[in-house]
Amino acid sequence: MSTTSMSPKKLPIIDPMSNLDRMSRSGKTGDVPVVILDFGSQFTQLIARTLRSLGVYCEIEPYSINLKVLKSRNPKAIILSGGPASVKAKTAPKIGETLLSWNIPVLGICYGMQLISFLKEGKLDSGKAREYGFCEIEVQENTGLFHGFQKGEKLSVWMSHGDSVGKIPKEGKVTAQSEKCVVAFQYENIHAIQFHPEVAHTSIGTKVLSNFVFGIAGITPTWKMENFLETQSRKILDLVGDNQVVGGVSGGVDSTVLAVLLGKILGKRFHPILIDNGLLRKKEAEEVSIFLKNQGVNLKVIDASRLFLKKLKGVSDPEKKRKIIGKTFIEVFEKECKKLKNAKFLGQGTLYPDVIESVAVTGPSQTIKTHHNVGGLPKKMKLKLIEPFRELFKDEVRDIGKQLGIPEEILGRHPFPGPGLAVRILGVITPNRLKLLREADAIFTEELRAKDLYREIWQAFVVLLPVKAVGVMGDARTYESVVSLRAVTSRDGMTADWYGFEKNALGRIANRIINEVPGINRVVYDISSKPPATIEWE
Repeated sequence: MSTTSMSPKKLPIIDPMSNLDRMSRSGKTGDVPVVILDFGSQFTQLIARTLRSLGVYCEIEPYSINLKVLKSRNPKAIILSGGPASVKAKTAPKIGETLLSWNIPVLGICYGMQLISFLKEGKLDSGKAREYGFCEIEVQENTGLFHGFQKGEKLSVWMSHGDSVGKIPKEGKVTAQSEKCVVAFQYENIHAIQFHPEVAHTSIGTKVLSNFVFGIAGITPTWKMENFLETQSRKILDLVGDNQVVGGVSGGVDSTVLAVLLGKILGKRFHPILIDNGLLRKKEAEEVSIFLKNQGVNLKVIDASRLFLKKLKGVSDPEKKRKIIGKTFIEVFEKECKKLKNAKFLGQGTLYPDVIESVAVTGPSQTIKTHHNVGGLPKKMKLKLIEPFRELFKDEVRDIGKQLGIPEEILGRHPFPGPGLAVRILGVITPNRLKLLREADAIFTEELRAKDLYREIWQAFVVLLPVKAVGVMGDARTYESVVSLRAVTSRDGMTADWYGFEKNALGRIANRIINEVPGINRVVYDISSKPPATIEWE
């Protein structure tokens, strides 16, 4: 079938950081309004995402990019990201100081601020002013990044640093201060901030970045995702050609939206498969199958639960669980694909938070955990991957779903990890432990929906702990399992706060679980934010 003869309806952008069609974006091949140099922060992509929402095109490059190549891009502004290293370490990522003399506005964020200070002979302190989470700062100068704020105004921002700037470069002036350290400084067209403006918890962050790209760099917002809808659909068509694509469907929002999207683009050449690995939520496979059938997508369900549980028997290490699940997942898929002629591709709903937590995408970011569809794939996998959501965040995928006509009851479902309940059962996995978790999780979700709390919460689930506790039921001693409830608010999953339930609501949920799920006699509530914790426990 000719890819040029098909005229698909406009589809949402599925690869927003693609280099395709750059001519139409900037008017000049190779020009990039903003270049973000990645020093390994877990939040680097959030900078790009925020700029994208402001209508400013940008690209992320590793900090080690050749400076001649960087300059050839004709950037109007450069942003230095945060990162996990200490600038004073011998192996810390660095850039050439000449970059700071290009007469191009530069913004250093967290590690980027410390690096600028280091390069300009400022003073760095290690461990003297550590700040993690929310922090109050005071505006010292209401110009530059803080244009529109009042001098002396107190602002709440999100911090995550161990090192700090003890003395700014001699040419600079302090523009914001916290109780512990210098929070922001500037000199000439160089600006630096210790907090993270890109995360949702810094409420003034978008304003700060807006001041930088518009007020300081003078960039005109011209980026529109809608311009690439047709381009991106054709990108998949050109890549696939006459071959067949197998789609991995897990039941989560991402894979469901992907299945509908690829179904519309590829038609009968798309073959979605849901592998029931025995680790899904209650009635998950049945519900997903019915929905996709109503969307005109014929889902094939393969019951491989015995195989997965056999391979996971006795395994308690979360990384081993993920890799076993990922490897088995691909083995089952490849076996199924042998039944399909010209099956060359595997479509996955991988999101950027999955990628950034699993591998260093462009810079030296640390691995937080391996995602089954990122770090668990075999090196010699026979199927080539199609991951159109790889650079997107959960809320952006939901926007795509809305454009595809997927109802809110599906799009509003809370995120569900690829490895499923395996990473919500701490310790070994057994059929009985899976049953306990499924029933408790179903009650939790049912209560949230009944109290109209489900939409207020970004993600909620139950974790089965690897411990037992003493209890009393009917005047008899019990020694049964403990579960933890987890509920967080978030915009994109990169940062999150625990949800503040009313006492009565928590009490009812706990009582129902204990009374209705034999084998559980204690319920606790997780009040950890991300960072320092992750949303999932494993």
